Amino acid sequence: MASQSPAGRRILACDDELKILRALKLVLRPAGFEVVTAASIEEALDVVAVTPVEAAIIDLVLPDGNGVDLCRRLREWSAMPIIVLSAVGEEQEKVRALDAGADDYVTKPFGPQEFVARLQAVLRRASPEPEESVVSAAGLEVDLAAHVVRRDGEEIHLTRTEFELLRVLVRNRGRLMTHRALLTEVWGPEYADDVTVLRGQIANLRRKIEPPRGPRRHYVRTESGVGYRFDPK
Repeated sequence: MASQSPAGRRILACDDELKILRALKLVLRPAGFEVVTAASIEEALDVVAVTPVEAAIIDLVLPDGNGVDLCRRLREWSAMPIIVLSAVGEEQEKVRALDAGADDYVTKPFGPQEFVARLQAVLRRASPEPEESVVSAAGLEVDLAAHVVRRDGEEIHLTRTEFELLRVLVRNRGRLMTHRALLTEVWGPEYADDVTVLRGQIANLRRKIEPPRGPRRHYVRTESGVGYRFDPK
């Protein structure tokens, strides 16, 4: 069943709860999005086969399968941003969804403003814009080309591994990166399960980039049991 919303950036919402689909339309329309809807995996695949969409919002529990399966099937042919929106908050399910290709995971009930911001963030990351050579956020400046990091103008000395970890996080700003994804990209696939190594390096990185005095800026945020996100406020 396709929405007849006013013209806007078209988003697929797949959920078998009508009240959730209605809520998503109410939240996303004022932000300039047109929502097309589906209530099952097969219906979602039928919709995207004939209707171009820029992103997908997927429930985890669907009448004909799991939202993780839908993520995998979409990833077979599409790089569109995918947000899993689910009442299931277990860490294992979040990891499964993210490892299957989801870009973010939001737990119901959700805050409308935060959800719109999350959607806009995944769409920005998918835009074919030139990659920034310098990323600045909350007083932290990361020069990706020169491998230099400064906080409030003062240079911070990182090890090669610490800088590589920070580079991956800032290039995926706002995106929840699983332990496995970070370990594979920074250390290689043979370290994919070595979460202890990752936690130690994250602790070292935080100690160096956070201000030594005053309030913390929370450059690297933890999603317990799942991974980390570069999302300073």
